[in-house]
Amino acid sequence: MSATTDHPPLRIVPFRAPTARLALKPASTPRGLLDGAWWPRSRDLAHELSALADVLDPLWGRITRIAVHPQHWPAIPPRLAVNGHVVKVGWFARELDPNEILLLSYTAGRWDLLVIPPETGAPAAARLMAVASESSGPRATASALLEAEQALVLAGV
Repeated sequence: MSATTDHPPLRIVPFRAPTARLALKPASTPRGLLDGAWWPRSRDLAHELSALADVLDPLWGRITRIAVHPQHWPAIPPRLAVNGHVVKVGWFARELDPNEILLLSYTAGRWDLLVIPPETGAPAAARLMAVASESSGPRATASALLEAEQALVLAGV
């Protein structure tokens, strides 16, 4: 005996833990200079952006464009395939803080994230992520936050 159904067969997708290290401001807070922080594991932008978009697409809506400053990324791909769609990647040397990433979505707008250098130690990265994702928002630029953190580290705090 066989059974028929008008429902499509279930697709089994293996569980994959999020790979992006990310801290975001609560959604209900007003926009500020930064909307959070991202701590990539390497300077491989193609690999790191894919992991970031995997996390942000379900939260913010489909990411359509990403802009970075070329100072810290050795190779910037013009586009990436993420979650079954193409994300255009660009760079701005004058208009964008070197320590920031800009993400755009047709459905939800714009987000600016502090990019914590991959070589940053865990305690410093945790402090930077906390400051950048405060609900009141940081009152400093991405580069100013990194400079302040460097001063703390050099002072032995």
